[in-house]
Amino acid sequence: MARLLLVRHGDTALNSRERYWGQTDVALSQAGMEQAEKLAERLAAEKINTAYASDLQRASVTANIIAAKHGLDVVTCPELRETNFGEIEGLTFDEVSARYPQLTQQWLNWSLKMRFPGGESVDELNGRVCKFLERLEKHAPSDTVLVVAHSGVLRLLLTLLLGLELRHWRQFRLSLASLSIVETYPQGAILMLFNDVCHLAGD
Repeated sequence: MARLLLVRHGDTALNSRERYWGQTDVALSQAGMEQAEKLAERLAAEKINTAYASDLQRASVTANIIAAKHGLDVVTCPELRETNFGEIEGLTFDEVSARYPQLTQQWLNWSLKMRFPGGESVDELNGRVCKFLERLEKHAPSDTVLVVAHSGVLRLLLTLLLGLELRHWRQFRLSLASLSIVETYPQGAILMLFNDVCHLAGD
């Protein structure tokens, strides 16, 4: 496979720290743009061969800012979109708890049977991430690949790469504009760096 630079997109104009935006195509905030610039500086010395991103603008813009320093075009991938949260798009966890108590209970229990009303199930999300993994498997071991996506997608990708059972995907937490690095080998993957935000010092 390849050496993977896994990046979560920067902050958005509609407060990604508090609300579930899923596949709503919200833009980066000014702070998010600045975070992407800091990531670009952080990764400027890397020899990146390929850049992939979710086609939602908060991820694709983050990726383009990083890729510009390497003269790369970003390959946008719909399979890297965040979970389709359906009817809870744009809500806070407290608002979801009040409106959908049964869903909230499944969520708190990390149920793999969970489906967001009018949106995706965990299985459907996992299927998309597995499809993206097939792209990664075509890369040479010597390649360094940038992947800019969303929290849910990146957590599932880490779970699959590390050979963990699917139920463990909720045990990763990724900050906005964070960097994680995975090196892959025939015997399996090694997590070299996780959720690093040292480039945001002072934010």
